[in-house]
Order: sequence, then C-alpha cells, then structure tokens
Amino acid sequence: MIRHPFAHCRSTAGAVAVALVASLGAAPASALEPSPLAAKIDAALAANRQQLIEWRRHIHQNPELGNREVETAKYVAERLRSFGLEPRTGVARTGVVAVIEGGRPGPVVALRADMDALPVAEEVDLPFASKATATWEGRTVGVMHACGHDTHVAMLLDAAQALASVRKDLSGKVVLLFQPAEESVPVAEQPAGAELMVKEGVLDDPKVDAVFGLHVFAPLTSGVLGYRRGPLLAAADRFEIKVQGRQTHGSTPWSGIDPIVVGSEIVTALQTVVSRAVDLTREPAVVTVGQFEAGVRNNIIPDRARLVGTIRTFDARQREDVHARVRRIAEGVAAAHGTTVEVSIERGYPVTVNDPALTGRMLPTLERVAPGRVLELPKVTGAEDFSFYANRVPGLFVIVGVTPPDQVASAATNHSPRFYVDEAALPTGSRALAHLAADYLLAGSRP
Repeated sequence: MIRHPFAHCRSTAGAVAVALVASLGAAPASALEPSPLAAKIDAALAANRQQLIEWRRHIHQNPELGNREVETAKYVAERLRSFGLEPRTGVARTGVVAVIEGGRPGPVVALRADMDALPVAEEVDLPFASKATATWEGRTVGVMHACGHDTHVAMLLDAAQALASVRKDLSGKVVLLFQPAEESVPVAEQPAGAELMVKEGVLDDPKVDAVFGLHVFAPLTSGVLGYRRGPLLAAADRFEIKVQGRQTHGSTPWSGIDPIVVGSEIVTALQTVVSRAVDLTREPAVVTVGQFEAGVRNNIIPDRARLVGTIRTFDARQREDVHARVRRIAEGVAAAHGTTVEVSIERGYPVTVNDPALTGRMLPTLERVAPGRVLELPKVTGAEDFSFYANRVPGLFVIVGVTPPDQVASAATNHSPRFYVDEAALPTGSRALAHLAADYLLAGSRP
C-alpha cells in the first residue's frame, strides 16, 4: 500500500492473541442508548443476508486494481439507486458517494468502504475465486481481493440498504463513501484514495461530524470486533536508496566498486535503526527493505543497485528521527566504500488515530453488536488511508475478525494469495456500521 497497505493489514497473530486474552469480554463502562430504530435496522439486515453474500461474491470474482474500479463503481451505484439513493460517481477518479437524508435535522456521519484489489493471483479453491488479470508495473499479474475490500463494499451496501429503509425516522444524514485506491497506485496517479476523496470535499458537503470505517482481519476470530483508543495503525513511508557503483568484470572486483556489496551492508546496517536506536518501550517502529535490484549477469559487477522499503512509526518525532537515521546510515556506508547513494523518502499514510472520546462513546454500540466479543487491540504496524478522514473529523476504525476459531493459528494473512474470509462474520460488520451510524445520529440530535 505501497505507501501503506493494511498489511495495510500487517500484524502478528501472537500480539493479537495476547490482547484477546487480556481484553475479550471487557464491558464498556458507559452506556449509550441504542437507537429506537435498532430493531427495524436488524430486521432489514436479516432479510438481506443472502443478498449480502451474493454482493460479496460478485465483487470478489470481479476484482479491479486501484483507480481502475470502473465496473465495481458501476455495480455499487446500481445497488445504491435500487435503495432510492442518488449516487455521485467519478469522485477521486472512480469513487462513489451517496447521502441518506434523514427525515429530521441532526448531525452528519460518514461510513467508508474501500473498493480496490491487489496484484495477487488467488490460490483459494472457491467457486467464485478470482481469475482476473491486469497490468501492474509493466507485468501481467493476477488480481485478487486479498485484503478483503470486497467484504467492506458488501457490508457497507448492506448497512446502506438497512439505513435507507428507515431514513424517514433518522435524525441527520449518513454519507456513504465507496473509496478507490486504498492499496497503491503508480506515483503519477497520486494523490489518490482517501487523500484525494478528502481534497475533493467528501467531508464538506454536507459537513461530516464523525466518520466510521472497518477492516476485516485474518488473525482475529470470526465475529470479533477489535478497536483501540488513540493510535491504532502506523504511519507508512516508502524509501528508495540508489547505490552508485563502478561497473567491472566479475573476475576483477578490485577494478570497480561493487554496489551489491554496498547495498548488502546498507540492508544489514538499517536493522540497527530499530534494534539499537529506537526506544521500543515507548513506541514500536519498523524498517523493512522489500526490494533489492542489481545486475543482469553472473560475471558482471553492475554499476548500480536499488533498494526499496517501508518505514512504520507511531510518533511524529520518532518518524523524523528514523528518516534521518536511514539517510545517515546509507550515506555513511556508501562513503566508507568510496561511493555515493541517492536516498529518497516518500511520506505515505499518516498514523490512523481513533478519536478517544468518540471511541469511548461508541463502545456500547459495539458491545451490543457483538456481546462479549469486543476487544481492545495492541498497536498494529500496518497502515490505512482511513487516517486522512480521521485527521479531518473524529474517526473510529474497527477491525472485524473473519477466521473460524480452529483456523486462526494457521490462517493466511491479509495480502496472501491464500487469504480466506469466513462469510459468517460479515453480518457482524454490517450491523456494526449500521448501528454506529444510527446510534451516533440519535445521540447527536438530542438537545
């Protein structure tokens, strides 16, 4: 995500398991009253259960990469029109926005789902498995909803139809945000996704008071809802290091400067940024090199090497310090070998912070949706562009478990070609979105 993915989704099952043991079943201290529409909303959701699954399977079988969700957007818009809504298309290139107008005045709440898939070839044996292909970085690749965005779209459509069915009794408005490009797009297409949605005013007309979103997560048991007050997901930055060598024959390495050796030393030295320079008792951090490119032949020392990686942090000062250390280490190692490097660091998604007051206020709603199955998570070093919404208005991002209990320990993670969703968990996500919106509008409309 490449500046982000929720891999924008990358955590460990072990860390989550510790939190689950410590937190599962902890009841919220306060009590927010449920909307009087709760029963009607649940009835509408229950009646739509089969449609929810059909929507999810259709989208899963027809995935599209970021900024290319043309057919997905058409599909979403058609469903929204069938609910009696008037969707606006082409937002942030391929996004879809619709507003559910309540029958009485009140606050405005936004619900968000991301629509894009990943350049991953599916390996799950399903009758609706993706066979789609596309071009990614000049190569033909498989395309798969390996991070569960197909479920996000289906769950938001499900919540939308339920809320639309009671719109005359709602106090306020619900803005539905079907967002493209959460994962990654070429640099030439940035800004994109949530950042571009915000720039194009999706939170301004009508003016949104709070925003809710969710994400399915393989390391959590199906139907569990995870949350965290304050920082939940990391800031994600992309770095690239170009090592300048001097080409020579592989049989006479002393005649040149080997950029592969220099790059290898840089990779090793970068490991000390986290292990020896970051106070991990305060905040976690990650520096990972994910690409190392150099050379074309076994007996030719090339003239350059390229390293590309990701930096994950949770604190602004720590973020600056890690960036500086990456630059200093790369430049220092290169200088020791008598050569130079070019270091570029591209700031990606900010930290995703759940507004503490909003989170505390909505916890009773989550507990009603999933009694005894709500837990507070540890920080997750994945990232999400939901942060752009939550930087503008109070936000709450919820994690939905989608793995059967007996499979959690061995489940393939988000972004894996083996990523699998237990569809029995989807109604929990739909209910969470619908009830968060209805309860928030109810509380905000009272004098």
